[in-house]
Amino acid sequence: MLDAIRWDTDLIRRYDLAGPRYTSYPTAVQFHSQISPFDLLHALRDSRKAVRPLSLYVHVPFCANICYYCACNKVITKDRGRALPYLQRLEQEIQLIACHLDPAQKVEQLHFGGGTPTFLSHDELRQLMAHLRKHFNLLDDDSGDYGIEIDPREADWSTMGLLRELGFNRVSIGLQDLDPAVQRAVNRLQSLEETRAVIDAARTLQFRSINIDLIYGLPKQTPENFARTVDEVINLQPDRLSVFNYAHLPERFMPQRRINSNELPTPAQKLEMLQRTIEQLTTAGYRYIGMDHFALADDELAIAQEESTLQRNFQGYTTHGHCDLIGLGVSAISQIGDLYCQNNSDLNQYQNALASAQLATSRGLLCNADDRVRRAVIQQLICNLSLELVQIERAFNIDFQGYFGELWPQLQGMAKDGLIELDSERITVLPAGRLLVRSVCMVFDAYLEQHNRQRFSRVI
Repeated sequence: MLDAIRWDTDLIRRYDLAGPRYTSYPTAVQFHSQISPFDLLHALRDSRKAVRPLSLYVHVPFCANICYYCACNKVITKDRGRALPYLQRLEQEIQLIACHLDPAQKVEQLHFGGGTPTFLSHDELRQLMAHLRKHFNLLDDDSGDYGIEIDPREADWSTMGLLRELGFNRVSIGLQDLDPAVQRAVNRLQSLEETRAVIDAARTLQFRSINIDLIYGLPKQTPENFARTVDEVINLQPDRLSVFNYAHLPERFMPQRRINSNELPTPAQKLEMLQRTIEQLTTAGYRYIGMDHFALADDELAIAQEESTLQRNFQGYTTHGHCDLIGLGVSAISQIGDLYCQNNSDLNQYQNALASAQLATSRGLLCNADDRVRRAVIQQLICNLSLELVQIERAFNIDFQGYFGELWPQLQGMAKDGLIELDSERITVLPAGRLLVRSVCMVFDAYLEQHNRQRFSRVI
């Protein structure tokens, strides 16, 4: 079993820097406009030739209400009719993409995100899933990981029954905080009863996995009231938890301007919230996977990490990193082989491109040889907390210490501080370094110093 986290306040203060979350390397900050639909079609052809399995991400951007903390790509509207033209273009995109793939390429993973996917009516969800099944090889034996994000205020038992019928077997539930004062401060009023009802439905309908999202660092939060939220969530017994650090960036995300910065907890309070949350969840039997994620010890993510097969992509930690990821919808990102590409983030421009029978690819990048080496290093460290140097040397025909010679003093400093164990054969992230693994990965990031780190959230 992997060692537990060791909390070291001094190390946290020294290494808690702003940096990427490494859902990819290079990160999306490096994406540029020279990537076109032609590049995507070329990558799809390679995927088809290799008959690689697929992971599909579908972005539904609509929300009926705004949550002030949210930094997602979304459209706030009470007009449910706005979904219809979007779905028409989304179905065009599905058709355009699928015709370049082989029907033998199985969809091992499917995820609907947003926005609020259940903003769509039952008929719209049925039609969208039917269109996906028509054009992609979706599994019908419940063996795939087919998940959807749920707002309990937008779902009831009939909704959950429909989702199960359509083939979804995982749900991720937005909760954030249960304290009414915090909920009012971020404009997300959601009762424990609403949340419990959706979870009860998911269990009764035999959904395979339930994830709950929490956020610490919101206005009016204190270590005491957030600990009460965590206790209530533990009683709900989700299989996984995501406990995100709120990054207050009102200059980048307009809804956050409605948050009173004077009501935000101090950095010391945020650290206390995280420490107490880790203690509460660990005591309750959850494993810290990394990067804000926790899972029960028998969960697939925890098992994959034990077996050093855990991977990471734009959907977060996954056991399906071997799949080509195809993003569908406004702002969605694809990762196909060495190509990253992103659809236009503007709803009208996305829809107009597809209305002209063109794919909506607007930016991305193609990894070079150095990117591939560093991507493999960062992936191993952030997922499996160890790196066998000889594996990298054999895979890329390099001498590791020679290739990364200029970084060695930084790594030796981290080893001296107790974040990692370093020798000529491997790098191992130690218990005191697990919370700071992003800082370890940042050592290998060739692009980081070229950009203002204010674009990123802090490590903790």
